[in-house]
Amino acid sequence: MTVPREARLLRIFFGENDRADGKPLYEALVMLARDRALAGATVLRGPMGFGHASHLHTAKILRLSQDLPIIVEIVDAEDKIRDFLRAAEPLLGSVLVTLERVEVIRYGGTGTGGIEGP
Repeated sequence: MTVPREARLLRIFFGENDRADGKPLYEALVMLARDRALAGATVLRGPMGFGHASHLHTAKILRLSQDLPIIVEIVDAEDKIRDFLRAAEPLLGSVLVTLERVEVIRYGGTGTGGIEGP
């Protein structure tokens, strides 16, 4: 599998208590990405954060939260990312979705011609 040099980085922000079809939302999104043959997906769990309601979620020992911030990141070609988003739409509730341009320097064991400077 290859990823184009000019690709997109999709980030989906939500809480770890968010669910889709009875399982964690992050699991549903990663499995959907895999089923749709995207280049890969990473789930990041944050120790602290807040969202649109400004409710603070933290992993501090005195204020243990069960709903810590989660970010799912996916990098691939723009058309594959947008197709994925259309398929994921029914799973997404109260989330933040961002999309940005990225330059892929290396994917797996194959480089794209070396790391170039500015």
